[in-house]
Amino acid sequence: MSSPQTTDAAYYLPLGVTAGYEHFTPTQSTVSVWTDSMQHGGPPSALLVRALEGLTQVPGMSISRVTVDILGAIGLSQNRTRAIVTRPGRQISQATAELDVLGPDGRFRTAARATAWLLASTDTAELVTPSEVFGAATEDTAGGAPPDWIAMGWATTGFISSVDFHRLGAGSSRPNLTWLRSRIHLVEGETASPLSRFACVVDIANGLGSTLSPREWTWMNTDTTIHLHRPPTGEWFGVDAQLVRGERGFGYTAADLFDQAGSVGRSSQTVLLTRLPV
Repeated sequence: MSSPQTTDAAYYLPLGVTAGYEHFTPTQSTVSVWTDSMQHGGPPSALLVRALEGLTQVPGMSISRVTVDILGAIGLSQNRTRAIVTRPGRQISQATAELDVLGPDGRFRTAARATAWLLASTDTAELVTPSEVFGAATEDTAGGAPPDWIAMGWATTGFISSVDFHRLGAGSSRPNLTWLRSRIHLVEGETASPLSRFACVVDIANGLGSTLSPREWTWMNTDTTIHLHRPPTGEWFGVDAQLVRGERGFGYTAADLFDQAGSVGRSSQTVLLTRLPV
């Protein structure tokens, strides 16, 4: 059975373009599990990737790495994005996108930034590292969020309620591998690219990799870096994640990433560990 259906058709409603910025209204489907006054990291990451993909690039270039840094709470007021090429090139290029949030003083502040490396695409099929292929979820096998998340109420509101989950579980060579699919559009009236849809759900790796009790701890990530060895395809994406915890209040989450054709790449996230008050 799928998780509860969201009422929103998209994470963002388009408001138009002014002075090189695209403006959006975030919907309730972007809301974080940690507080209902800010967005989960997934939809803003996807919106930033969308901005990067919208740049005019040299033909034959592909995004090989993207890092999203969360610079502050990404609020639910008007958002805007803009992307620029910061290092042009025919074989190696760098692009940066920023997401700004409208503050109560009427000014925008930058709340997230994505930096991407784009590399020239050539035929290296003879060098491909073999990858195991895992069966992705289907409409019939997709289920709800992890039990702890359901108990916390995370699965019925906000971003998590817009995502289908399917964990392979015992009997698989990767029992923690979880297939994810967002059920709604990124921007109303648009069909998002596979890379944007992929970026939207990869942020969830931090939650899937944790074995901590959400009643005792928070584990918020400050960033997400995705390394790709090929572009992702399809709608379902697999995440096999582990949260590594340190003794000084922080750690990191590392995840192997898949689509239905096999391995796509790897992600890492810096994590702040905080004990909740008793």
